[in-house]
Amino acid sequence: MKQRIITGVIAAAVFITLLVLGGYWYAGLIVLVSILGYREYLQMNDFMKHKGTSAVGLIALLYLTIPWEFVGISLPVSSTAMIWLAMFVLLFITVASKNKITIDQVSVILLGVIYIAFGFYYMITARLAEHGLFWSILIFVCIWASDSGAYFVGSKLGKHPLWPTISPKKSIEGAIGGVIISMIAAICFALYAPDLLGLGKALALGFIIAVVGQVGDLIQSAYKRVKGIKDTGTLLPGHGGVLDRMDSWLIVFPFIYWIGILPI
Repeated sequence: MKQRIITGVIAAAVFITLLVLGGYWYAGLIVLVSILGYREYLQMNDFMKHKGTSAVGLIALLYLTIPWEFVGISLPVSSTAMIWLAMFVLLFITVASKNKITIDQVSVILLGVIYIAFGFYYMITARLAEHGLFWSILIFVCIWASDSGAYFVGSKLGKHPLWPTISPKKSIEGAIGGVIISMIAAICFALYAPDLLGLGKALALGFIIAVVGQVGDLIQSAYKRVKGIKDTGTLLPGHGGVLDRMDSWLIVFPFIYWIGILPI
């Protein structure tokens, strides 16, 4: 427990400092974390030995994650085109390798690239937006409030399993508690900056972030259960890996962006 607390405090301090600094500091951190998350994903699927295939995925990951427009670089092809090109190269590898590398394997790599890259890209995009620090902190706080609320309410009141075959410790009561506390956190932001966030939108945001974040957590739990592992990595002693700690983030940020509820 002591190690878990120390690791959590140090990691949180570094992350929050770079989030506040923004710009290249925060973007650089997120790109680095995306590479570490991709490495964890490869290890989970026993793909580290496939150097060429993994490299194709890494190139696509960086292409999709880095905010090139922020550094003044105009990309030759769109993100959609890059996904198609990565798919084409990976499928060609199955042919060139005479199915030593199978279509199932390259499909998993491409899925991982999309899952990781888009999640981290929209974390950077949110911070680069107007009032980006406010919106980023709002989203993170609501995610953390939902996680903490679900844990503590579930520990005290949890009686009905939420999804026992996927995550047996989670309860319906905990999930509801997480949603409520996330909504309360969002209301606090609305009260702090009413010119940026109205109460109605705050309630909607708190609800959506909590629900989608919990789904993101269940997605990672389901995948780890399939792989028969407890953690995706060992980067953060006592906390697991990048994908363990950021599973909700990877789903929430793109979802919030695409539904257009925030000006990011």
